[in-house]
Amino acid sequence: MNVVNTALVLEDTPLLSVSGLTRSYGARIGCKDVVFDLYPGEVMGIVGESGSGKSTLLSCLAGHLETDAGQVVYQGQDVLTLPEPARRRLMRTDWAFVHQHARDGLRMNVSAGGNVGERLMAGGARHYGNIRKTAEDWLERVEIDPGRIDDRPSAFSGGMQQRLQIARGLVTGPKLVLMDEPTGGLDVSVQARLLDLLRGLVRRMGLSVVIVTHDIGVVRLLADRLMVMRHGQVVEQGLTDRVLDDPQHAYTQLLVNSVLPT
Repeated sequence: MNVVNTALVLEDTPLLSVSGLTRSYGARIGCKDVVFDLYPGEVMGIVGESGSGKSTLLSCLAGHLETDAGQVVYQGQDVLTLPEPARRRLMRTDWAFVHQHARDGLRMNVSAGGNVGERLMAGGARHYGNIRKTAEDWLERVEIDPGRIDDRPSAFSGGMQQRLQIARGLVTGPKLVLMDEPTGGLDVSVQARLLDLLRGLVRRMGLSVVIVTHDIGVVRLLADRLMVMRHGQVVEQGLTDRVLDDPQHAYTQLLVNSVLPT
C-alpha cells in the first residue's frame, strides 16, 4: 500500500493545472480534453496500452509537441503561451524530463560530470570547482562511483546511463519532473534498483512527478494518484490503490487483470 505523501495534506493549491489538453494527428486523436491537477510533492501515474495517448500527453506537457487546445498552468502561468526562450529556461530549472532511452537525455560525447554540470551552468553556475564537486555528489546519490566522473556515458551500462540522466535532471532541484517509461527496456533486477532509487529521491526531495508507464507495478510503487488512458481520453482516475484494487471502468479492470497472477 502506498504511503500518503504529507505534501498532499499540507498543500491545497495545485502546482500544475491541466485543462482541456487536446492533440490530434489528422483524423487520429492523440489526447483529448485531458483535465487534472498535480499538487506539490505528488506523483501522478499515467497508464494505458500503446497508442492510448499517454506519451502524447507527456510530450504536450513538456512542450515537445504543439497542442490543438487546452492550458497547462504552472504557478499561475500558462506554459503553452510562454515564448520559447522562457520555456527552455523553465525546462532547465524548475522542470526536468527523464526519457525512456537515456541516450535521448544525455550528451554521449560529454563526460558524466560534464552532463551533470551542464545543467548547473545553464542555471547560472560558473565556479568550476563547485560544479565538479556537486556533480561528484550527485553521481554518488544515484549510485555511480564518483571516480567515474570523467568517463563518457557510452562506457556505462544502460541502468547507469539512466541513473546519470536522473542526476542530470535533478541536480538543479526542479519542482516538477516528467518521466517517460523510465524503467522501460531494463532488466528486471536493474528496474527494481532504479525504482528504489527513484522512490527515495522523490520522497526526500519532495518532487512533483508525472510518470508515464505501461507497468502497473511501477505506478503501484511510486504513484499517489493514477490516470488510466484509452484512445486518447482519461477513462478513470483516483488514488492509486483505489483504482488498482477496485477499478470501476471495464478497460481499467482489463489492465489490472492482465497483470494478476493466474
